[in-house]
Amino acid sequence: MKDHLRELLAQALLDLRRNDRLPPGIELPEITVDRARSVEHGDYASNLALLLAKPAGRPPRELAQALAAALPKSQHVAKVEIAGPGFLNFHIAASCRLATIRRIFERGADYGRGEPGSRERVTVEFVSANPNGPLHVGHGRGAAYGASVANLLEAAGHEVQREYYVNDAGRQMDILAVSVWVRYHELAGVTLRFPDNGYKGDYVIEIARKLRGKVGDALKRAPGEVTEGLPADESQGGDKEAHVDALVARAKALLGEDDYRRVFDAGLNWCLADIKDDLKGFGVVHDTFFSERSLMTDGYVQRAIDTLQANGHLYEQDGALWFRATTFGDDKDRVVRRENGASTYFASDLGYLLSKFERGFERALYIFGADHHGYIARLKAAAQGLGLDPTRIDIELVQFAILFRGSERVQMSTRAGSFVTLRELREEVGNDAARFFYVMRGNEQHLDFDLELAKSRSNENPVYYIQYAHARICSLFRQLTEKGLTYHRNAAEAARSRLVEPQEQALLTELMRFPEVVQVSAAQRSPQIMAGYLRELAADLHAFYNAQPVLSAEEELRNARLGLAAATRQVLANGLGLLGVSAPESM
Repeated sequence: MKDHLRELLAQALLDLRRNDRLPPGIELPEITVDRARSVEHGDYASNLALLLAKPAGRPPRELAQALAAALPKSQHVAKVEIAGPGFLNFHIAASCRLATIRRIFERGADYGRGEPGSRERVTVEFVSANPNGPLHVGHGRGAAYGASVANLLEAAGHEVQREYYVNDAGRQMDILAVSVWVRYHELAGVTLRFPDNGYKGDYVIEIARKLRGKVGDALKRAPGEVTEGLPADESQGGDKEAHVDALVARAKALLGEDDYRRVFDAGLNWCLADIKDDLKGFGVVHDTFFSERSLMTDGYVQRAIDTLQANGHLYEQDGALWFRATTFGDDKDRVVRRENGASTYFASDLGYLLSKFERGFERALYIFGADHHGYIARLKAAAQGLGLDPTRIDIELVQFAILFRGSERVQMSTRAGSFVTLRELREEVGNDAARFFYVMRGNEQHLDFDLELAKSRSNENPVYYIQYAHARICSLFRQLTEKGLTYHRNAAEAARSRLVEPQEQALLTELMRFPEVVQVSAAQRSPQIMAGYLRELAADLHAFYNAQPVLSAEEELRNARLGLAAATRQVLANGLGLLGVSAPESM
């Protein structure tokens, strides 16, 4: 409906120009149409006249009257009113509102969805936690947000690919590998001092146990060989980073490339399998797990460096190769190749960015944790240096989720091993509550996750409130059968003009808005808009149910009201599905 009203206003502007009622050559503002703030102001409103007043040099109310007079006739608009300083308020025709029920019945689970593939081909990268341990509740928010945004983009008509970037070549994975190797020695009866900066979770012992079950003592080395000459660790008065890096180097030297890779892959494969299983249990499925290693083996990093070189954006300094990122707005230039010839993390970022567009995607959406704020300017600069359109790269930051047990905040540390896993959260509050609570606030806002509220069966729990609305409608139809009454969809459509009560009209208005909510939620990457809409729809359903008799109404009105309830049930299910939340038939 918003698109239709914008088109009407665009035609009205064209008519005013044709008839010389606007100064020639003025810059026209963007036409916006928003939901009216109150029922008294109609259904939709536009501030076009206010935006146009200054460039046109005319009073906004006078312009609003001219626009209203020039609007083409539409069967979907009952009347247009001018309010306040010059707002145009649109009242939608009753026939248009009532036709919503037929559209919902005809489209069913597809109601609200755009034409598949009618928009851009988008890759959405989300979660992408280092595979060095189980997912914790912080990762869960990125998972729920990313999956919901991907669902919304797909519903809006985009072709969507869901991707997880696997850091299988970085320093943190080396630290996991030596953590596993030290625990492996312990299981083999060899006591090695555990590094202060190692990963201390029980899962590391499990990985080591499985590794030893496969290789026996083949990877065991004498304690002196492992520890002799290593720099002091932090608890020994030294530097924990220098100590663990030296331990990694020692492990590589003692084991050799093949055996070190066995230890490395033992940690990587266990953690990645656990992550995949955890995400699947959370209802989050990625189409692709993209290996960082492949950026080198498939030549993406080298092609990115060659492209920057050909475009004149690289220079040498102190034996290293640098990208002139500051030319494109970054806060500093970036090293792409160190003096020892090794490529940097940033070079991998370049290769990964290039890969997205070489694989045929038209838009790349990155979903990062809030601590990756610096990546925005960095990736935009990289895109320009590579000759890509930076406006086709979107970066969304997801703020931290803070878990509370009562009034006590739970601390989380992956290395220390004392953290609440996503799996533990799901087991405690359930997938539905976790998925909804994670997205009911904007991703740029901090989230205090209230465990007690998430578990409560009360109207204060938003996911319970919405699901109960769906279950309540299902119960209504079960009661219909128990009473020996019948419902006919065709009869419901034929009698829909009987839906004249305020609660019925409110429900119809909300149902009509659903496709717009899908589009706006997708365009703004804001699943919280959908979450808020579902709460409003549930509230309208409960108000209707409590105010209007359904089963006891005479047959024609009963069919009309049951049709309205059935349409509401469908939209509740459609909206919850986009957020990864179930629509139960009983509660």
